[in-house]
Amino acid sequence: MLAGKTPTLVLLLMAAPGPPLPARAQEVPGPDPAAWRQIVSSGVWVRYVPGDSLRAARLLASLLVQPPLPALPAGHPSEAVVYLAPDEPAFLALAGESVPDWGAGVALPYERTIVVPGYASGRTTVGGERAVLRHEWAHLGLHDYLGGLRVPRWFDEGYARWAEGGFDASEAWRLRLLLALGRTPPLDSLSLEWPRDRASAEVAYLLAASAVAYLVEESSERGIGVLLERWRRSGSFEVALRGTYGVTSGQLEEDWRRWIHERFGWVLVLSNSLVLWGLLGIMLVLMVMVRRRHNRERMARLRAGEPAEQPAYWKVEGEG
Repeated sequence: MLAGKTPTLVLLLMAAPGPPLPARAQEVPGPDPAAWRQIVSSGVWVRYVPGDSLRAARLLASLLVQPPLPALPAGHPSEAVVYLAPDEPAFLALAGESVPDWGAGVALPYERTIVVPGYASGRTTVGGERAVLRHEWAHLGLHDYLGGLRVPRWFDEGYARWAEGGFDASEAWRLRLLLALGRTPPLDSLSLEWPRDRASAEVAYLLAASAVAYLVEESSERGIGVLLERWRRSGSFEVALRGTYGVTSGQLEEDWRRWIHERFGWVLVLSNSLVLWGLLGIMLVLMVMVRRRHNRERMARLRAGEPAEQPAYWKVEGEG
């Protein structure tokens, strides 16, 4: 049904006024700035280039029917502009050259802007566009509600993962193992610089998502809502955190690490097939090494007890 109404929707809305194109959008290689089209509804603008009108309409529809963001009042973000980048140069020009090659979408909260690739690439995954949009939408909503206050990076990303679908408990074994090996950075260090390589970024997302999941488990969605309300009113995350949970950021991190150890023990780690087969593989290698060493020592003993090739009693009298 949506596909049948899309052309009319585009014709009615593409001329609707909206926020001006940012300077970098006018410098995007490829499409002429005048070639950008847009559709709008309920304060959401989707901008695209000719040829992407159907996808833009589907994207706008999915944003309008999604459930409200958790722990936030309705109406956040109050407005947003979503760019469908037609190619990689346009994506980088809109989102920023520093975007890592695995980034599937970018939110620019202070500009109320989201940039997603409108082309097939390593950034996109089958069926992943909806999750990416929800994640970036959550960034905009959180910052919009807090009115431009500084948000710790771990909380920002953890909240977005919660809004996207929550902490993936099936990955908890990995987090438990990383904590045991001392391979996890402090939460506050994630505020300084988000890792650029994919492996480190996955760990950072896992840490952030689990930290917010801990807060949700401790106080439910209502508790996060109270935290955000106090944060907005006081202008301080620390003040709101102490007022809501009675802890500082440092104490929160200690409690969160303890929760990981208690909630996701070694049984969970060992029950994971990847870990289990990895341990079995290591045991097999060790058994083979021990067996080979035993065989070498046994052969050495046998050779030491063998008679000489020409024992003395074989020698003919008179031979040297």
